[in-house]
Formats: sequence, C-alpha cells, structure tokens
Amino acid sequence: MKIGIIAVMIILSGCAGATDTEEKGSTIANRNFEEIKDAADGTEVRLFMWGGDDGINTYIDEWVAPRLQEKFGISLTRTPMATADILQKLRTEREAGKKEGTVDLLWLNGENFRNAKNNELLYGAFTEKLPNFNEYYDRDDYSHDFGTATEGMEAPWGRVQFALQYDRAKVDDPPRTYKELSKWVKENPGEFTYPHPSDFTGNAFLRQMMLAGAGNPEDLAEGAFSRNDAERAADGMWQKLKEWEPDLYRKGEYYPASLSELDRLYSEGKVSMTLGYNEARSEHLINDGVFPESTDTYVMDSGSLGNTHFLSIPYNSTNVPGAVTAINFLLSPEAQLQKMKPSSWGDNTTIDTDKLPGEMKQRFEELDRGETVPAAEKLEGTYLPELDTEYVEWITETWEDEVVR
Repeated sequence: MKIGIIAVMIILSGCAGATDTEEKGSTIANRNFEEIKDAADGTEVRLFMWGGDDGINTYIDEWVAPRLQEKFGISLTRTPMATADILQKLRTEREAGKKEGTVDLLWLNGENFRNAKNNELLYGAFTEKLPNFNEYYDRDDYSHDFGTATEGMEAPWGRVQFALQYDRAKVDDPPRTYKELSKWVKENPGEFTYPHPSDFTGNAFLRQMMLAGAGNPEDLAEGAFSRNDAERAADGMWQKLKEWEPDLYRKGEYYPASLSELDRLYSEGKVSMTLGYNEARSEHLINDGVFPESTDTYVMDSGSLGNTHFLSIPYNSTNVPGAVTAINFLLSPEAQLQKMKPSSWGDNTTIDTDKLPGEMKQRFEELDRGETVPAAEKLEGTYLPELDTEYVEWITETWEDEVVR
C-alpha cells in the first residue's frame, strides 16, 4: 500500500514539474499574446547579437531595455557576439543534447538564417503570435531571406541598403559607377580598399558590384544560385578587382578583416572612402566623433543592394514568452520610429507605413533621417534585391582564386 502511495506521489510530482516548466516559458503553442505577455513578466531575456556598432548598442541598452522593464517587467541582457559564433554555440549545445540554453533571442539574416534553419537551431514558427507584425507588416514581403523561406521562424526587424561614405574634404565628386570607381582608384592610389569577402560587408560590396555587371540583375537576384550565371555576371568584376590591386591601400597586400577595421582606416585619414550596409550609419558616427564632419554618403547609380535583417529564437531558449514579447515590442511603431532617428540607430523600418494610424504614419513620413542619408526617392530608385545565400560562399571562395592567387 505504501509503495502505491509513493508511486502516485511521484507521478503527481512529475506532472507538477511539467506544468511549472511550461509556466516558466518553454512553450507558447496554446497561448494567445496576452497569456504570453503575462508569462514573460518578471523574466530575463538574454539577447545575443553583433556588438560592433555603438549606435545600435546604445539603442538597445539605453532605449529598449528600460522600456521592456517598465512595460513588461522584462530584464533584457545584451551579450555582444558575432552571429557565426552564436550559431556555433547553439550547434555545440545541440550536439551535447543541451535542452536548456543560454540564448533567448538572436539577430540574424541571410546565410546565418539558412544555416540555423538547416541545422535545426531555431525554435520554430512564432510570428503568428505577434500582434504588431500581423497588424503593421506585409507578411508576403518577408516570406524569404536571401532566398530561404522564413516560415515564421524570424521576424523582420529592420531594412538597410548598401552605401558608400566619403570625405568631402578629399573627394570632390565621388565615383557613381564602377567604371568611374576604377578610374578614381587609379588616379588616387592608396585611397581606397574594401573588406575581405569573408566579412559580410566586403562580400556585399562584391555582390553589388557583380549585380551591376549582370545583364538582368533582377533575374539573378530572384533566382536560385546558378554557377553559370554567377561566372557570367562576375567575369568583368574579377578583371576590375585585379586591375585595382596595385592602387589599393597598401597596394592590395592587405584587406581589412572587418568593416570596423575599414572604418578605422577612414577615421584616421588613411583612406578617403569607406562603405557599409546601412545608408544612415554616418549620422551617429559623425555625431560620436568617429567620422570627420565632412563625411557624406551616396549610393551607386548602378544599384544599391538592400536586405532585411531579422530577430529569431533559439531551439533551446528557456524563455520563449519573454523573447516573443520583446520581439513584438521591437516591431512596434514606437520602437521602429525611435530606431530610425539619426540620433539613435538610423536603421530603416520594416513596417508598412500605409497600415499605420494617420498620426503615426505622419510621424514616420516627417522624420528627418539626417543630412548624409540619401533621399528616399534615390534609395527606392536604385534598390537591388539580395542574392541567394549560396552566392556569398561562392564569391568568397572564387575571390581567393581570381584575385589573391
């Protein structure tokens, strides 16, 4: 009889434990957003993300975090880490069978999203639980990320276009086509370089350059990876890059390993131009005294590569309700408008502003993004969609063969 009682107690204890785990936030499957939000109250959300931009870090630490605490009782902890390293961390945890991880929320897109999805490192679909996403966003616009179907596993956080920054004190009329850039590099030896293609920004610079040389760039961008198409589109690019080498910074014997390194060369006056995947990034870098006040920004007439970056949840997050609540707030009109301000991040919004109430829509339309940000009409007129993620790897590998060797 005593054995039977003990067995029943063990079973009840196990059931109680399962319910307790669910209440702590291991699932959102059968909850509406109000229930998810209630479960997130009083919890910690551990955000892992690239930390190489002070403007972005300040936006998270000084604007987002206090509001998550005030509005939802969520304590946000930001850990700076390269996205590839975050995914390696998750991969190691999965291989070790670790069901309770140390990451609740991560920032990713493109190749990193594809790798995370293919290696089952993500929680799964969650965007249907986000009131802000369902009310203010065009779902069809975010069905794919660099050619990979998102399937609700990531939520669109921001949108950027590729732009070049230059010092007006040194460059009177910046080159606006790659033919002009080739001429400018030759006439200004040592004044230009680009990051190694293993770096996201360096690779994007080459992808944009390759698209400019393609007969029909939209066809190349909209299709799956094709080696034949890539070779045809990139043939002229490899020739230009090889011709540039003797006139690049340090005669092409050194390529910055990251955008941060290139920005440092620019801020120190060692090169006259830099570049990056954010048309508004000069604003806070000038305000922070990193870039000279004579810095300006432009996009190439042949096209400006554009993409969306996303937020997602790891497979072993121990606080999915907290992560979902935080993401919903980060997608809100309030948070998106703040993120666009030049005094903040400067990142463009992913919201469909036509879906906003009149007063809020007007605030978005009247926002001054800063003097150095190209006009919205110019950005829209030069926009080029991103390529399939396989082009990223192909460019990195082929650049080594075509340019270095």
